[in-house]
Amino acid sequence: MKYNADYDLSATQGADTLAFVSLLEEKLLPVLIHTFWVDAKNYVEHTRKWYAETIPFPLNFFLPNCMHKQHVERLQLMWGDGYMEDEEKLEKELYRDARECLTLLSQRLGSQKFFFGDSYVATGGTPASLDAFVFSRLAPLLKAKLPNGKLQQHLKSLQNLCNYCTSILSLYFPWDGGDLPASAPRVGGAEGGDTEEDPHKRRNQLLSVLVGLVAMLGYAFLSGIVSIQRGAVGPAGRQPIALEEEEEEEEE
Repeated sequence: MKYNADYDLSATQGADTLAFVSLLEEKLLPVLIHTFWVDAKNYVEHTRKWYAETIPFPLNFFLPNCMHKQHVERLQLMWGDGYMEDEEKLEKELYRDARECLTLLSQRLGSQKFFFGDSYVATGGTPASLDAFVFSRLAPLLKAKLPNGKLQQHLKSLQNLCNYCTSILSLYFPWDGGDLPASAPRVGGAEGGDTEEDPHKRRNQLLSVLVGLVAMLGYAFLSGIVSIQRGAVGPAGRQPIALEEEEEEEEE
């Protein structure tokens, strides 16, 4: 298939791609999960905060915690039974393996712009799937503002990997994942764009509020905080007698 990112790779380069992907999955991915999701300081001050601000209400109240639980369980499956026995020792071994993995990537990249060199880039001018895979693992680690950045510090010491991520960001994400660049055209002008987005924004806000209210009411009923009691209904057409009227009738 001509549009495959690895179409022009040789058989040897294809084998190298599989080998490096397996290496990253085994040595680097567990530490990335630990860095972003298990490390208490990083999770509370960065990961959970970022997802809570990005995910729409009311999902931002419980989705980050669900994701945290899933990543912790995934890491336990990766580490096996030894995770609970000596977590500190195992953590040191994993970070050591991750640093070695980053160093190996740095040596493999060298001074090239992409992992398979200028000869491959000259044929199509685009990176291969290995570049996309490596970038997806390194860029978040490089750009995140982590309170506890042990592995991040080692990555920043490998200048060619930092330049590699920066080059891809400037080439394919010139606005660095933020707002649209100033040179990007705005359809209908600034006011027209705001007018078109307002109805959808208000609709989403109203739906979010309604979902939140329904969820809170449902929780209140299920937990017994709120209950509906039915009082006894008297005969039709008979009104209750006031206390003062009853006293007057007794005096007469």
